[in-house]
Amino acid sequence: MAAAAAPAAAGSGASRARRSAATETAWGGWGGRPRPGNILLQLRQGQLTGRGLIRAVQFTETFLAERDKQCKWSGIPQLLLKLYATSHLHSDFVECQNILKEISPLLSMEAMAFVTEDRKLTQETTYPNTYIFDLFGGVDLLVEILMRPTISIRGQKLKISDEMSKDCLSILYNTCVCTEGVTKRLAEKNDFVIFLFTLMTSKKTFLQTATLIEDILGVKKEMIRLDEVPNLSTLVSNFDQQQLANFCRILAVTISEMDTGNDDKHTLLAKNAQQKKSLSLGPSAAEINQAALLSIPGFVERLCKLATRKVSETTGTASFLQELEEWYTWLDNALVLDALMRVANEESEHNQASIVFPPPGASEENGLPHTSTRTQLPQSMKIMHEIMYKLEVLYVLCVLLMGRQRNQVHRMIAEFKLIPGLNNLFDKLIWRKHSASALVLHGHNQNCDCSPDITLKIQFLRLLQSFSDHHENKYLLLNNQELNELSAISLKANIPEVEAVLNTDRSLVCDGKRGLLTRLLQVMKKEPAESSFRFWQARAVESFLRGTTSYADQMFLLKRGLLEHILYCIVDSECKSRDVLQSYFDLLGELMKFNVDAFKRFNKYINTDAKFQVFLKQINSSLVDSNMLVRCVTLSLDRFENQVDMKVAEVLSECRLLAYISQVPTQMSFLFRLINIIHVQTLTQENVSCLNTSLVILMLARRKERLPLYLRLLQRMEHSKKYPGFLLNNFHNLLRFWQQHYLHKDKDSTCLENSSCISFSYWKETVSILLNPDRQSPSALVSYIEEPYMDIDRDFTEE
Repeated sequence: MAAAAAPAAAGSGASRARRSAATETAWGGWGGRPRPGNILLQLRQGQLTGRGLIRAVQFTETFLAERDKQCKWSGIPQLLLKLYATSHLHSDFVECQNILKEISPLLSMEAMAFVTEDRKLTQETTYPNTYIFDLFGGVDLLVEILMRPTISIRGQKLKISDEMSKDCLSILYNTCVCTEGVTKRLAEKNDFVIFLFTLMTSKKTFLQTATLIEDILGVKKEMIRLDEVPNLSTLVSNFDQQQLANFCRILAVTISEMDTGNDDKHTLLAKNAQQKKSLSLGPSAAEINQAALLSIPGFVERLCKLATRKVSETTGTASFLQELEEWYTWLDNALVLDALMRVANEESEHNQASIVFPPPGASEENGLPHTSTRTQLPQSMKIMHEIMYKLEVLYVLCVLLMGRQRNQVHRMIAEFKLIPGLNNLFDKLIWRKHSASALVLHGHNQNCDCSPDITLKIQFLRLLQSFSDHHENKYLLLNNQELNELSAISLKANIPEVEAVLNTDRSLVCDGKRGLLTRLLQVMKKEPAESSFRFWQARAVESFLRGTTSYADQMFLLKRGLLEHILYCIVDSECKSRDVLQSYFDLLGELMKFNVDAFKRFNKYINTDAKFQVFLKQINSSLVDSNMLVRCVTLSLDRFENQVDMKVAEVLSECRLLAYISQVPTQMSFLFRLINIIHVQTLTQENVSCLNTSLVILMLARRKERLPLYLRLLQRMEHSKKYPGFLLNNFHNLLRFWQQHYLHKDKDSTCLENSSCISFSYWKETVSILLNPDRQSPSALVSYIEEPYMDIDRDFTEE
């Protein structure tokens, strides 16, 4: 604070003398006259080291004016000199605020040019205004000014006006936008970052503060802890709905686990190591932040209301236009509102609205653009306004659903009727039809994943996936008639009703003619072949089927033509996208598993050898993508072979797919390739399924007392490839890792048991038998690895 207070008597000779001496000392014997061109370099070095020249106060006003004429610094260093002199602790800040008003437009025009990709200004200026502002200590000075309220003088806290805070925040944001490194430096000031949250208590400074915090947290190396924010519960509870929606942008950064960007971190080896480390360190910052938010009374309820409110329920025109006043700091950047304004102008030309936006910086006395009293805000702007909000809210709810307090969040989301609310918005907002002039961001198109419309749909589908995955609340995606249909399916098949269906609170389910799941199926079947939504749609529907296999659930979807749609996409459209193919194979496997009717439908659709060969080609093109289907068909075949039923016998004799999988050479081919494409060091959450599918094949062989035969065939296949031992050594290491991974993770083991209908004890026994070190055991891997090629004790961390 001493540096800020030093220029209090800037007009005195003593002060000028002190400044001259300080400058000469800083320049290290340059006699008070630095060589031209070296000043900025010295300031930059001072900024990095904290020594030497670091602030405008170290120069004389005369010298700065002289240099400004040559370098065209727009008078910024001189203004900073005055700002130092008028921002001391005992100042009334009136003159200080006037100086900020002079500085602000010099930087804001540059920032607007920057974010709208108009680089002419920055290209023609050797040192842009924001760079000069930062270099002469402007950023550090504004941080000190903003934090003055944290200082007490004689027991009284200092105060600065909201208007002045707003100016400081806008200038800081513009500097962050245009000058590299400023945001990172601010992120290192943890006390300042925490302090910024307190500025959100005022509506006048909320928007600027939220935008700056979001940028800072985006580059901060260590995640901030929300429990360190003073009076967090009161702060959030006092937000209005629009503020809460914008606050969700900040929460998105604080509740998601930080990603290092290193691919190794995504391997199961690295994840296991990280989990062990986390156990010793306690909950992560993200988990602490999630718990802090869930402890705020009414927090989740308000998010649900925001997510489900209709466009007509949003606040009026004046409130939204207030946010447009400084549109270049709103949400992402100027591109969003630039697009909004273009739509408004287009609709004005068609006599749908008559809002006239002034040039940036120009406004009426009340700070609002001219608005015709005869018209309201264009509907497209209202919709996009709501879409931008819902994006952030759905993301936060999705993250909370996947967190440690998942069951608590599930209970609250059900109670506050999030799912019925989203169902009511489905046609009019979430999956609304695009108009001819549908809003997209500058430089993008309607099908771009960056479009707000596209992003909202994907976030909605991710939420459905998280909501349905292995949870009995998934039946809230249906309406009462559809729940009755599930009961009727069970009754007709003479099987017990699913307990979760019986326990579903009918007052919390979807209303209307169709539930959310049915609506999703309808748009899924209409989706163009090249659509990026196909992957997310399939994932969302598959999550409804995951867990213990339900015949009624499968038949509900089969009756709506889902299997035929999937086969059309795989076979007739010959889908090329690996992600979409994987999601469709996974969904097809869950839909057909143990279901005779599904296999009959499959055989009816794949009714020629040509079609079947196309289907097999898609399966064999990437087993990482298709192995879950291979596993489900293998499990189904095993069950059908042990059933005495005419319907089952008919399917077994007619179905091409079952006949193909039943052949031992086919199973051995799959088994060999599944083991060969994975290694302990490359196992991820995505490809570990290959290991489990290979185990399923061997467990079913063990049931039939054919395990030694399968191992002997693997050994022969190794020799035929001229690499004896390479496959079985790899499999041995994979199974050792399997033991370490699954025997300490209850969730994964439960998933394996539920999805395969094979007890986890049988999984463990089979792995133990395969890893038996006794070379005399006919079911032990080591019995089939010749001594010269034995390599089973390699450390997992070895390359």
